Amino acid sequence: MLASTPGDKKLSRRKFLTQTGSLAFGFAFGTPLLAEAALLKPRTLSFYHIHTDQRLDIEYAYGRVYDADALNQIDYFLRDFRTGDVHTIDSSLLDLLWSVQHRLSRRGWFEVISGYRSPTTNKLLRSRTTGVAKKSLHMRGKAIDVRLPGVATTSLRRCAISFKRGGVGYYPKSDFVHLDTGRFRTW
Repeated sequence: MLASTPGDKKLSRRKFLTQTGSLAFGFAFGTPLLAEAALLKPRTLSFYHIHTDQRLDIEYAYGRVYDADALNQIDYFLRDFRTGDVHTIDSSLLDLLWSVQHRLSRRGWFEVISGYRSPTTNKLLRSRTTGVAKKSLHMRGKAIDVRLPGVATTSLRRCAISFKRGGVGYYPKSDFVHLDTGRFRTW
């Protein structure tokens, strides 16, 4: 079940930490902003998938602890909508999205254009259009194409670039920004 219903019960901090205590604690904080914020409060994200018309509003981490159930829900939500294939989404990608949203001081839903892409879907897209990488990080759960309503994609792009983490692609005609956790580069 997706955690998109406003009436859904949320775990208390104590219960969350108790239930997820066995999760790995270490992850590399990419920015001082995330390092400070991650130690002080929960990290939540909200998504709207433009192709499935589904929404997900979820707390995926508290401090250095990731919620395994929440990550599984995100994996399913960001599945390849064409094939139904599900893949693990890189938690660093989620942290990058959270950091971008936090720095922009923007609440709301990320509009998802593309999350995970199966090799079959990637091959299909490459045959139909230019700009789809043969070894796309979408196929490894390390890339996402998004918009943030109320924020110009140029501002979203500029903010993402300021972190100097991963790839940031700007697609003005389609009005979205590509973010990934590969090496730092822009296009």
